[in-house]
Amino acid sequence: MQIEYRKEEKQFHLCNGNISYIFHVMENGQLGHLYFGKQVHTGRSYLYLQKQRSHCHTAYAYENNFCFSLDTMRQEYPAYGTTDFRDPAYQLVQKDGSRITDFVYTGHEIVEGKPKLPGLPATYVEAEEEARTLVVYLKDELLQVEMQLLYTMFSDYDAVARSVRFVNKGKETVALNRALSMSLDFFDSDFTMLQLDGTWARERYISERILQKGIQSVGSLRGASSAVHNPFLALKRKNTTESDGEVYGCSLVYSGNFLMQAEVDHYDVLRVMAGIHPSEFCWQLHPGETFQTPEAVMVYSCQGLNGMSQTFHELYNRRLAHGRWRERVRPILINNWEATYFDFNQEKILDIARKAGELGVEMFVLDDGWFGKRNNASQSLGDWTPNYDKLPDGIRGLAEKITAMGMKFGLWFEPEMVNRVSELYQKHPEWVVHTPGRRMSVGRNQYVLDYSNPEVVAYIGDLMEAILDDAPVSYIKWDMNRNITEAFSTSLEADRQGEFFHRYILGVYALYERLTNKYPDILFESCASGGGRFDPGMLYYAPQCWTSDDTDAVERIKIQYGTSLCYPVVSMGSHVSAVPNHQVGRVTGMDFRAAVAYFGTFGYELDVNRLTGEEQLQMKAQIAFFKKYREVIQLGRFYRLRSPFENQGDAAWICVSQDKRTAVLATYKVLARVNPRMKKLLLRGLDAELEYSLSGRDETYYGSELMNIGFVEDLEFTGYNVRDNGTIIYDNGSDKGDFTAHIYVLESR
Repeated sequence: MQIEYRKEEKQFHLCNGNISYIFHVMENGQLGHLYFGKQVHTGRSYLYLQKQRSHCHTAYAYENNFCFSLDTMRQEYPAYGTTDFRDPAYQLVQKDGSRITDFVYTGHEIVEGKPKLPGLPATYVEAEEEARTLVVYLKDELLQVEMQLLYTMFSDYDAVARSVRFVNKGKETVALNRALSMSLDFFDSDFTMLQLDGTWARERYISERILQKGIQSVGSLRGASSAVHNPFLALKRKNTTESDGEVYGCSLVYSGNFLMQAEVDHYDVLRVMAGIHPSEFCWQLHPGETFQTPEAVMVYSCQGLNGMSQTFHELYNRRLAHGRWRERVRPILINNWEATYFDFNQEKILDIARKAGELGVEMFVLDDGWFGKRNNASQSLGDWTPNYDKLPDGIRGLAEKITAMGMKFGLWFEPEMVNRVSELYQKHPEWVVHTPGRRMSVGRNQYVLDYSNPEVVAYIGDLMEAILDDAPVSYIKWDMNRNITEAFSTSLEADRQGEFFHRYILGVYALYERLTNKYPDILFESCASGGGRFDPGMLYYAPQCWTSDDTDAVERIKIQYGTSLCYPVVSMGSHVSAVPNHQVGRVTGMDFRAAVAYFGTFGYELDVNRLTGEEQLQMKAQIAFFKKYREVIQLGRFYRLRSPFENQGDAAWICVSQDKRTAVLATYKVLARVNPRMKKLLLRGLDAELEYSLSGRDETYYGSELMNIGFVEDLEFTGYNVRDNGTIIYDNGSDKGDFTAHIYVLESR
């Protein structure tokens, strides 16, 4: 791993043995991009990659130099208005209204390790030798504003982390109207763009589109990263598959309004940018103040989409999530929400917990309805004190009873919200996000608290700490069920209202920081009506997220498959729920539901006392299986093998242990087909030289066979039975019916 600076060419080359990232200082003092991809030789000039030719219909930076126009230059962090007509990465508005800037290179430094980003979640290192960071300094002399571009190259991950810092060293306030985290200009635009789209209950479906001239973008203006678009995109070459070919991934470590954009210009040059959404954003940068953008993580893979995903998985598991639960298997839990909703009391909760504990569950989580006078969704949000009518012994008494059963205890909060019918609203109506004199919109009978106001954050933090100091709580589910409307803060000056959305999410991060520091042993799970804020910013504090409110196993195959493009298996909250399913009404078998839920944190969301005796035995066996193999599933390498977006909903994936000696393979069939063709899977990630046994099969197979010849799947029904006196003696087809799944364990001999 090194960062090379060639003084003569003013060229920077970051590399780690697998990838190279190269740029240089152009003749106007700004930064030009040269290359990002598979590692190339150091000690060489790559300025030939920026060769220019004259163009008759454009503007030029210098008189009589017809070969230097930013209109046709590939750049690192471009501005608008000085011969570049594409969307810029940043924009500063000055006192006189001008938007024109001239940031030129003044120097750089190379830092061992990786600096923290104040107030923001970001990837990190634990030893300096894990990474090197290049800080490039540029300055606008007229404004006396400094720009610092941060590039971190990791030794063990094929990723570059980028962010930008603006420092006002002048005497006048400037307004940042646009401050994206990264920009990258490619040589061409011959890519297919992958994005993760959806809405409530069908989050992070994979969408693909071939790039066209103009701008293609995804983003959010909801105050959260949202279920509609995720702060992630991938660019793959047209022949790239899951296992082969080039792909670039970009992931934004941020939980608020964001923009990810791909612009193809008139010469088929592609510009990709990511960062805080410029709409509704304007930051007043006063003299002496600094503004830090969120971090963008860029990954390059020449081993297809799985290669890209595994880089994100390993980096985010090991160097984004932090604290006690980093790289640790998760407890198997049961949540009471779909079992009881608001209709519960202490006795009912203890009955569910007792039976769940007997079957092997390790944690009970009490969901919504335990506080204030909360008997429905219209009251008591914000009143974080126990509801003694339901729980006569309070949270402490209930938690102690459950821990005495040998289980841990978890608790649900929705700390960013308030109901109109609540003590908090009556005391502090000004703490609700609203625009004075305007009608307030309402969602789910609730309103958003103003987390841009530190007083509000401190108040809620005190209430939460009072509960956590009093009771043995091992897990917190942090929900957020409403997006922001009428965005305005009564605590901000008029010229700072454009800072509201960013300050709001900084307030959320501040409360997470406070609680995770004080209670390092508590496992946090983030939630936002399911997966409405499933992003890297949340994973920094809460190493797992409730993937979707849709617990139907068939729907979850697509949701979890799409989520895995960027996010690790161990980060996906996944439960076995009751049937008929509460979201879609579908009835699927207990084993099929478990086979999907295994590939996540794994737990249950049902009333175990309503299960039949046979179902309880199934549940006990499922828990025993998962305890045996959860380290392989949650901490091994995950490979997608068959996409449900291309195969009528059928899917397959495999998790392989780090030493490649054990693997868990899952195949899923949604609808039965009569007399179909044989099906075969090429497995991935095994050791070619090891011989593997498969559960349920007598044969053994070498890894090379399974990866190159393939794994022949169980047969579906062909319609051919042989009977002897009415008894079936040969039944051709072992995979019968709709909604079937097969779990195979591969063990090396």
